[in-house]
Amino acid sequence: METLTKNDLSINVTVTDRESLDNQLDAAVYALREKSTGERRQGILVTRHAVNEFTVALSDSVPFGMTRENHAW
Repeated sequence: METLTKNDLSINVTVTDRESLDNQLDAAVYALREKSTGERRQGILVTRHAVNEFTVALSDSVPFGMTRENHAW
């Protein structure tokens, strides 16, 4: 089972297998990249909260056009 929840600035991703992980994170990064292109001021921060839980978010701390990873645990 995969869970994907969104708001305007972030997408929460919960997955149960590696293939779902890659597909869901790629989709979340792509969706936020499309949103950030108009503003051109925020990059994307992917934060791992647990083995299967991630948040993909627009972030002022990441330069536009870049994606960075963070581990919260």
